[in-house]
Amino acid sequence: MSPPATGPRPTSVSRARSAGGRPPASDDRRRTFPARAPRPDEGAAESWWGEAWVRALEDSALDAARLARGRAYARRGLVDAITVTPGRITAYVHGSRPRPYRTRVGLRTLSDGEWEDFLSTAAARPDHLAALLDRDMPRALAAVVDLLPGSGDLIPDCSCPDDGFPCKHAAALCYGTAGLLDQDPFVLFLLRGRGEQEILADLARRHALRSAAGRPASAAGAAAVPEPLPTVPAESVLNTRRRPGVLPPPFPVPPEPGRPPACPELPGAPDPLALDLLATEAVHRAHALLTTGTDPVAGLTEWQDTVRLAAAHPGAGLTASSRTLYRDLAAATGRTAGEIARAVAAWRQGGQAALAVLEEPWDPPAGPFDRAGPALVAAGFPGFRPRRNHLSTPALQLRLGRDGRWYGYESDPGREEWWPRGIPAADPVAAATRLLGR
Repeated sequence: MSPPATGPRPTSVSRARSAGGRPPASDDRRRTFPARAPRPDEGAAESWWGEAWVRALEDSALDAARLARGRAYARRGLVDAITVTPGRITAYVHGSRPRPYRTRVGLRTLSDGEWEDFLSTAAARPDHLAALLDRDMPRALAAVVDLLPGSGDLIPDCSCPDDGFPCKHAAALCYGTAGLLDQDPFVLFLLRGRGEQEILADLARRHALRSAAGRPASAAGAAAVPEPLPTVPAESVLNTRRRPGVLPPPFPVPPEPGRPPACPELPGAPDPLALDLLATEAVHRAHALLTTGTDPVAGLTEWQDTVRLAAAHPGAGLTASSRTLYRDLAAATGRTAGEIARAVAAWRQGGQAALAVLEEPWDPPAGPFDRAGPALVAAGFPGFRPRRNHLSTPALQLRLGRDGRWYGYESDPGREEWWPRGIPAADPVAAATRLLGR
């Protein structure tokens, strides 16, 4: 390893040990984690991406004995606070001498083009977004840009005199970092060059653009430049001398419900998120009553109404307000934030009927379901296997709803984690075409 370097005295290391934690929000590209307590029975890693990290270390090591000692150091809590910045992890590691060694491990950051590929892929899949928010890492997403290190990608550097590759101190740092990766894959993203808030803000922007692009042109245009509402001169209504014999006709109902103004967050004022939800709720219910004469809330269960409220909130759990909303709703309903996000995706796909398709498999009678498979094969969509009301391939699925429409779903191959996607259709071929974007 590199020759000994001057560093802070052990008292400074002790202060670093107790001062760990998340950095200020203003420094999204630097995170410091406190030293972990000794964990003699802890394994090397628990998550599949943590295991990949450990495998990259062990596949490139030249001495298994140094790896074993490094793992023992990590389990004994000899790794001080770990600081993660783009391309580097740093910590002081205690060894046999009184003075700890300054240890670093480097990893190449992703290029702007690689980040573009990664973020555009993540934004296109609601299941990927929900997984990231749940601190999970979809394998298909990680494979887009070779996010995980391979053999030889981890570059150790230590102030100790040991010339092993890696030395036991660098190995201990890598094993300690594997535990951080298990808890939060955003640590790996930071190592690859970008911070958590930076990534979430970018994904929120991309998701908003995709949502806007998916709306009909008239709705998108109305949202961008709202048309002025018709008006009535106040004098013609309030002038008692010339009161009209009949009231003026009601204003026409707008094609889409509008968005209420943002509520400021003020000391002592009600929760602005709750106010926004109430206002949005009132707008949508009023619009439904004006256009259909029925109340969309009538007859809903508590869970269905929870999903409806969450679906009315803009975003997909990426903004701070929507993450707070999903977390609070999950706690109130005994669900996870991922389950809330999946149900919201279904509701946005087709309302109450689509939520039932997500949660309630059933056995359709003979007829349209039996004809769907041959129709898909004839249209160039082979490989769909029937099971109850589902037609599935390893990555795509069509579900027949009780309303006679086909609902598209997508999953990473082999994971069986199906997420609603696409626009439902009465024809299975049309639903498959929309699902694949043809």
